[in-house]
Amino acid sequence: MRTGIATVCLSGTLKEKMRACAAAGFDGIEIFEQDLVTSSLSPEEIRTTAADLGLRLDLYQPFRDFDSVPEDLLAANLRRAEAKFRLMSRLGVDTILVCSNVATASIDDDDLRAAQLSRLASLAGEHGVKVAYEALAWGRYVNDYEHAYRLVERVDHPNLGTCLDSFHILSRDWDTAPIERFNPDNIFFVQVADAPKLSLDVLSWSRHYRVFPGEGQFELAKFMGHVVRAGYSGPVSLEVFNDVFRQSDVERTAVDAMRSLIWLEEQSAQWLDAHASLAEAGEPAGQGARGAGRRRHPMELATLPQVAEPAGFNFAEVRAADTGALETLLGQLGFAFNGRHRTKNVQLWTMGQARVIINEEAPAAAETAIAAIGFDVDSPVVAAARAQQLKAPAVPRKSQANEEIFQGFAAPDSTEVFLCQGSPDGTAAWVDEFGAAGDPGSGAGRGAPDAPQALIDHINLAQPWQHFDEAVLFYTSALALEPQPYAEVASPTGLVRSQVMTTRDRGVRLVLNLAPLLQQEGGPESDSAGAAPRRTYQEHIAFAVHDLVATARAARRRGLEFLRIPANYYEDLAARFDLDPAFLATLRELNLLYDRDADGEFLHFYTATAGSVFFEMVERRGSYDGYGAPNAPVRHAVQYDHLHQLKLTA
Repeated sequence: MRTGIATVCLSGTLKEKMRACAAAGFDGIEIFEQDLVTSSLSPEEIRTTAADLGLRLDLYQPFRDFDSVPEDLLAANLRRAEAKFRLMSRLGVDTILVCSNVATASIDDDDLRAAQLSRLASLAGEHGVKVAYEALAWGRYVNDYEHAYRLVERVDHPNLGTCLDSFHILSRDWDTAPIERFNPDNIFFVQVADAPKLSLDVLSWSRHYRVFPGEGQFELAKFMGHVVRAGYSGPVSLEVFNDVFRQSDVERTAVDAMRSLIWLEEQSAQWLDAHASLAEAGEPAGQGARGAGRRRHPMELATLPQVAEPAGFNFAEVRAADTGALETLLGQLGFAFNGRHRTKNVQLWTMGQARVIINEEAPAAAETAIAAIGFDVDSPVVAAARAQQLKAPAVPRKSQANEEIFQGFAAPDSTEVFLCQGSPDGTAAWVDEFGAAGDPGSGAGRGAPDAPQALIDHINLAQPWQHFDEAVLFYTSALALEPQPYAEVASPTGLVRSQVMTTRDRGVRLVLNLAPLLQQEGGPESDSAGAAPRRTYQEHIAFAVHDLVATARAARRRGLEFLRIPANYYEDLAARFDLDPAFLATLRELNLLYDRDADGEFLHFYTATAGSVFFEMVERRGSYDGYGAPNAPVRHAVQYDHLHQLKLTA
């Protein structure tokens, strides 16, 4: 599949965008008119730069408001078009995107439109240029891609074809199966974009909320499957208008964009394979079958190494300059200290199958944070190869003889992801690399006889605002996690967008939080030394146990200070649920939180925060599958008060 991207997707100057696209591995680019107009490079220099970078210049766009106009305005439009055709010759671009009219269209007549497009095609032919006519979703008279294609067929000129844009088609819920009936010679260009499903006017939706494939909710694999079956073999190019992407690092965004096309190519191939049996069974053309499974398509789609979803969490790693607070919390929760690694400055703490590594190698000024996550997978080498093909940067760790070698790569928020060989009984061979090395610090211990069995239930990671969508695609494509419907939670510092990513059996639950942008206490944009303020947000590791009440009582005996839940919460709890008074009193006594749905119950409590990390203990009863979402605003408010009290007493 030939890949492309419109320069409007990226931040920076045209030269910076071109370099980033080439570095990310794109085959070609679309030159967005504004990027050309504002560039210091001449058209000839742009052409030379693209050639030096190995980039094709696939499309010049957009040319707006041409059709459905009176004759005097048509003459002006033709003059404007001829100027662009001459410019394209200097650039070395042979195709221009012409959008259906949204502004000056005043005559609703297909015969007139066809005649005007015919004159444009003839003029384009004189300059060796092709015109790709696109139906904008908000076009005044032409807003349906089939309507645009019928006009192309009526004109029947070799220099006029259509552009299929997934956003303009899927935002209107148009059926994509008719694409297969199109003559592929009349499909000049294909653009793709994803988007979340929003209740918004389509123009605002398009201009601000498009995302790369895999980061929204459109059925892009189905769209591309129909395009491939039609016989199209040209570029598949990203056209994404997004306020965040145009403020983010250009090189990083280009890599994210390329990853999305690699993912889409694989998903489209899988869609074609899944529907080939329907084609061979003779499903009607309206279903988009038409014998597609029995023939080779002009566009060949590559696939990636196939991996199963992770079986579970192998470990979580927290990095800190001062590890004392972490050691104390884990000891009070009942975790056993299993010693230090024989060659690395890390500690191992365990409770049943829940394993936490404390990394002591953080820089002195670094705040405590979740640094790495280990996942159990069937084949770490194959899974790592897939991640690398998806542009994930490798993060190998030094290992000595007789030490397990972890395959690792970095997630968009810099969290390191390690792929571990899973075992049927949930054990990990690498724990033998740790041994007794004395007490890790005051307040900690080797666990207690009453420590419960546990496993990691979920991990909650705070995501930088500019990389949230990137993270969703990353975990979807690299680890086969499935995004669930997202939620928004109120906190004292603003709304927190929460995106849950899971395996189908819920063996892995990863929660990505798009947190409000926090400023350092004191207010100004920089501190007295002129350094930028740290902008952090809490994240946590949750451990599941069988008896949360017993776990909480044991932790209290060991000295754990719970977050103090307001009395108002328990009054509200009594109003929402018909709880036994004794059970409600226990919840209040131990500062436990509670939720219930039709499938079961959920009990949980939180520790204090160490740096930006805290721990949660949970008990799932029945088939409860949530995370206590109604309790999240309470937790945010209590943590906010607790942290501010600590600052006041410091």
